[in-house]
Amino acid sequence: MVQFNSLFQQSIEKPEEFWAEAAEGIDWIQKWDTVLDSSRPPFYRWFSGATMNTCYNALDRHVLAGRGEQTAIIYDSPVTDTIRKISYKELQDEVALFAGGLKSQGVEKGDTVIIYMPMIPEAAVAMLACARLGAIHSVVFGGFAASELAIRIDHARPKVIVTASGAVEGKKIIAYKPLVDKAIAQSDHQVEKCILFQRDVISAEMLEGRDIDWLELVKTSEPAECVEVAATDPLYILYTSGTTGMPKGVMRDNGGHAVAVHWSMKNIYDIDAGDVFWSASDVGWVVGHSYIIYGPLLKGATTIIYEGKPIGTPDAGAFWRVISEHKVKTLFTAPTAFRAIKKMDPEGNLLEQYDMSSFEALYLAGERLDTDTYYWADKLLSVPIIDHWWQTETGWAIVANCRGIEALEVKAGSPSLPVPGYDVRVVNNEGKELPAGEEGNIVIKLPLPPGTLATLWHNEDRFLSSYMATFPGYYETSDGGYIDKDGYVFVMGRMDDVINIAGHRLSTGAMEEVISTHPDVAECAVIGTNDQLKGQLPLGLFVLKEGVERDPEDIKADLVKMVREEIGPIACLRETSGVSRLPKTRSGKILRGTMRSIANGKEYRMPSTIDDPNSLEEITDTLKNMGYPKQ
Repeated sequence: MVQFNSLFQQSIEKPEEFWAEAAEGIDWIQKWDTVLDSSRPPFYRWFSGATMNTCYNALDRHVLAGRGEQTAIIYDSPVTDTIRKISYKELQDEVALFAGGLKSQGVEKGDTVIIYMPMIPEAAVAMLACARLGAIHSVVFGGFAASELAIRIDHARPKVIVTASGAVEGKKIIAYKPLVDKAIAQSDHQVEKCILFQRDVISAEMLEGRDIDWLELVKTSEPAECVEVAATDPLYILYTSGTTGMPKGVMRDNGGHAVAVHWSMKNIYDIDAGDVFWSASDVGWVVGHSYIIYGPLLKGATTIIYEGKPIGTPDAGAFWRVISEHKVKTLFTAPTAFRAIKKMDPEGNLLEQYDMSSFEALYLAGERLDTDTYYWADKLLSVPIIDHWWQTETGWAIVANCRGIEALEVKAGSPSLPVPGYDVRVVNNEGKELPAGEEGNIVIKLPLPPGTLATLWHNEDRFLSSYMATFPGYYETSDGGYIDKDGYVFVMGRMDDVINIAGHRLSTGAMEEVISTHPDVAECAVIGTNDQLKGQLPLGLFVLKEGVERDPEDIKADLVKMVREEIGPIACLRETSGVSRLPKTRSGKILRGTMRSIANGKEYRMPSTIDDPNSLEEITDTLKNMGYPKQ
């Protein structure tokens, strides 16, 4: 760990020196006056005085370097039976033309544009075209309800909305245009223009005077050149989905973002120019921004835009087919995708059909990686399985095994060590730093490194109250966990997933860790329920693997016994129930907070990001049959 430790120490002790060196990987129009501007903490800014263009760095410079014929994007859509390869030169031309189209509709530097698109190349083109003009894009996950889109329209106040006629979700076709029309009607902000990409699978009606056909627009547009922007100018707004009220608009700037995600491609993921990198996520999420679009293209790698699922398009071998066919070096996805594959193909038999010789590493993030899924993937794939931890707010990994610097020892259950730039600590509720092994609040000592949120869009007060006020001098992650004696970070889940049983604080994540090791369990969730005697008690919900025929009562008894033996009688896990599925967001996160509200009889709002509303109905019925909420 000599090389890693040396770099990490430099990043903490001499951050200006460290990030100035990393910034040499980006082309600047004008270099910075100050690497780190600390004049207004906690509103730290990176590379003040510098100017550049993110789109230029992602496309034009690679073409100018003679690599225009290299594939930039592989569009792989099993749901439409389409594979399309787009070179850097072709992508540059498409982006420049669409940027010209936006410009013809009055979009200028500093304007906002909402992008509401499925997983098609045009989503990337729209994002990069905004960056080319210095306009600020806000990608809203395609398929979000009209009311949620309306909230974002009113907050971001876009000059233009860019959308498509619809999306294919598995075997269903979802029409986007009616959702967009309804959202515009509901919003107070008047949207001037709506640019629509008509797909072959579904067509949409156009509203005369407001709606513009994408293809017709680019036919009459002149290519736009890259606009010079300040490093500290906004690149994008990405709204996190709050459970109530207004979502938080995370604002990422141009310079720090480009430096950080470019640096991370090699140093964290070990990706060089020309390598094939696949992030199986969606452009509507932060992973899609950082590692489908910007990170790989800034590095000059080949990225995959995949319009499909880990199972059902057509089977649980879908991921292996993509890796084999496109010679993927590294895959980044969520643990839930692998749990779905494990559930449908527990023995991994479908893998045998594919040549995986190009595949070097699997990275997982988005939620805790349970040890059972880790060991299953490790045995099946025989490549490094790298858990890493980060957030929408940070934009890139906080804790990871940085293979591009020096491969570290893997500890199952830990995403490894803090990444250079992140000074991670664990503190108690009073802000006192805790010793190794003791669980508490995970925080990051300020300043945060480049690429993290600069503020919340038009809401500095909420930025302070949400992240900076509880532990002055630190960024509050709202996650709990501990750091072991070797410096490895163990993230046990959101701090509101810590329950208090008769005065003992216990992590529901630790109980999930135990339950997930049961050979018949595909995935699980443990939530805290109110109890008159002990304050709170845990309740376990689990999904069985495909083909399991054991008596559910025997499995329940196993789980209670396992938690008692591994954590102790104090855990008090006595109630568990099998369900056919757990409610999740479209990005795969289990909706523990919503289930907790149902179990405790609290009001809740149907999450806008829910993948299948029927899954919540099943949970509600299951809990009701178990006697929840208890009087």
